[in-house]
Parts: sequence; structure tokens; C-alpha cells
Amino acid sequence: MKQVIDNFSIGSDNYAAYRPQSPKEIYTFLYQHVQHYNTAWDCGTGNGQVAVVLSDKFATVYATDISEEQLALATKRDNIIYRKERAEQTLLAENSIDLVTVAQAIHWFDFDRFYEEVRRVATREAVIAAWTYNVLRVTPAVNRVIDHLYLDITRPYWDAERKYVDEQYATIPFPFKEVFAPPMTITLYRNVEWLIGYLGTWSGVKNYIKATGTDPVAMVRHDIVAAWGDRELHEVNFPIHVRAGVIHQ
Repeated sequence: MKQVIDNFSIGSDNYAAYRPQSPKEIYTFLYQHVQHYNTAWDCGTGNGQVAVVLSDKFATVYATDISEEQLALATKRDNIIYRKERAEQTLLAENSIDLVTVAQAIHWFDFDRFYEEVRRVATREAVIAAWTYNVLRVTPAVNRVIDHLYLDITRPYWDAERKYVDEQYATIPFPFKEVFAPPMTITLYRNVEWLIGYLGTWSGVKNYIKATGTDPVAMVRHDIVAAWGDRELHEVNFPIHVRAGVIHQ
């Protein structure tokens, strides 16, 4: 099985504070295809953002992650069961899951082993959905600084799996009867300090700091502030890319 990569235990409190929530449109789309609402499984749940939303619809939600630090920050609900488990190997019962979700995480998984586990635990009409967002967009001036940080400074320090995000999940293996999702975007209104904090959660930034001892976000902070200008809040957009399908064809 593929070696575990955990880039998100360190700084997990920042991850919870700065990472954007998935838009309502994703759930509206998924619920059009889900047949039963008994049990959902959110893989790579992190701090439970998706699991909490699913818990409003499903009787029981299992939420798994490899990071104890992330799970410790998750919002608790009576019908959410958090477990520290690899997505490829769980204690879930066979034929028990109506919906499998993976938000911003499937590119870290061992695809073959994960899909074996998905087929094992899924009910006959179950649905799976994996989604990702790529580099955020703000204004042309701010975007130039973000792209400089991403492409010119930190690019060599991202893990190889990042390519799947850059390719908008179009190239991940997805051996299911696909259901095509409409275009979606996370839209937020945030200040410049939020942006600086968010950039610090990038795994490429963390890897850069680990390798060089220097914070690359601090290197471009002045440029970010200058590009941001006098306006307190800007619209921030994260394009969303979804792969969804019926598990048992």
C-alpha cells in the first residue's frame, strides 16, 4: 500500500481557520443522485467540514482521517463517528454506505486500494464524489503575486500528488459510472490577513519551510499587501472540480 503522507497535522488549527467550506451546490448536486440517507462516509475528513453538513441529512456519518490533530478539532455531532483510519483500510461494515465523499484529499490516496474499500463498503445504489479546488483567484494584481508564490517559489516543494489538483482531477483514476457535475465555485469575501493566513496552509509552503528554514509567504507579504490595495475586503473565488459516479454499475 502507498506510504501515508500527512502534511496537515502540523498547523491543523490554521487549517481549520483558513480552509474554505465546500459550497452548498455540491450537496444539492449529490442529493439529486443519492438514493438512501442511512449512512455516509467522509474520507480524509480533516476537521470534519463536510461530515458536519452530511450529518444534517444522513442518519449516521463516518468520518475518517489519518491525522489525530485534525480530528481533535472536528465539530462533534451525536450522529458523526470520527475515526483515525486510512481511507484504504477501515472498520466499516460491508454494504453499509450510501454516499462516499472525499473533499480535497483523494489525490493523497492509494487509488486501487481505496477503490477496493469503496466497493466493499458501498450499498448497491451508493454514490461516490471527490472534489478539489485549485489556486484561488482574487484580483489580477493579487493573482500575479499568488501565482509567483505558487509557480516560481514553492513549485519544486509540492508533493508529486499535487499534479492531480493542477489537472483539476481530470486525470485521477475513476472507475465508476460517472455523473457529470455542473461548474461550481466557492465565493468568499475576505481581508488581506486572511489571505496571508490561508497561503500559510499550503503543503508546498510547509515543505519549503521544512527544507529551507524560510517562510516563503513572508517573502511576498509586502507584495500581497501592496497588490491588495486600500479595500478591506475582496471577493475570493476557488473554482471547484468534481468527479462523481455510481459505485456499483
